[in-house]
Amino acid sequence: MNKRRLGRGLEALLGREEGGFEPGSLEESELLHVAVDQIDPNPYQPRRHFAPAELATLADSIRQHGVLMPILVRAVGDRYQLIAGERRLRASIEAQLHDIPARVMELDDQRVFELAMVENLQREDLNAVDKATAFREYLSRYGGTQEELAGRLGLDRSTISNLIRLLELPEEILNAVRDNDITQGHARALLGLPEAETQVAACRRVIAERLSVRQTEALVATGVPTPAKTRVRKDAAHTVVKAPHLVELEQHLLQRFGTPVVIRSRTAEKGQFVIDYNNQEEFDRVCSLIRGS
Repeated sequence: MNKRRLGRGLEALLGREEGGFEPGSLEESELLHVAVDQIDPNPYQPRRHFAPAELATLADSIRQHGVLMPILVRAVGDRYQLIAGERRLRASIEAQLHDIPARVMELDDQRVFELAMVENLQREDLNAVDKATAFREYLSRYGGTQEELAGRLGLDRSTISNLIRLLELPEEILNAVRDNDITQGHARALLGLPEAETQVAACRRVIAERLSVRQTEALVATGVPTPAKTRVRKDAAHTVVKAPHLVELEQHLLQRFGTPVVIRSRTAEKGQFVIDYNNQEEFDRVCSLIRGS
């Protein structure tokens, strides 16, 4: 897999390499004015929500100044398919423009998918769940490892790994991330709980009490027991609160291995270290770190 890094932006993927240009680069693409009703959406667009207020503001600017930067499209049959610039296209439609400046590229599906991810990764408001979904779909469609994808996007491997792991959470929690009720940091902390029911209960408490990420990590360390999990004595439920130094160590190991590590104490002197992994790549990486290779 070609490991050209994309972190520098769209031009890096389109062929701008130290003064030279590949066929299909921006400078060699055809600039047209394309009717907005002739442009189909990008099927690989990772963004699922576009803020109406932002689109309205952009539409007002377009009415006054026009579209200052062309969108990118490719020809598909007798129509065009969007590659990059969906906010500009949507705002132009809202501004009731008939056509929009567009550069016509010749790109295959994989490059279109990569460009869609790069364009949106450069915008901070794309939520973690939509990013993770795009990464997982790309790897499922085109294969390769998380490390190879990280190289193509100019990201750390752990960034992609940690995002994809969020998709193991229940849909209610993923929706809370999408709606900005909790952050990616909250969601990662909730992964430390073993059951979906407990994760959802903890998420609801985090939202209701407006807990910080650190407070959420402390909550997770207690196990956040539900009635079905709590051992009941004659007068009250009994739970075991994990010592703060063990919580801190678990967080350190999470950063070290890039995957959750749970410390389970049986007695004051005995217990277990449980290292989670989700695929062969993660297993091999953890083994290499343990061996020091």
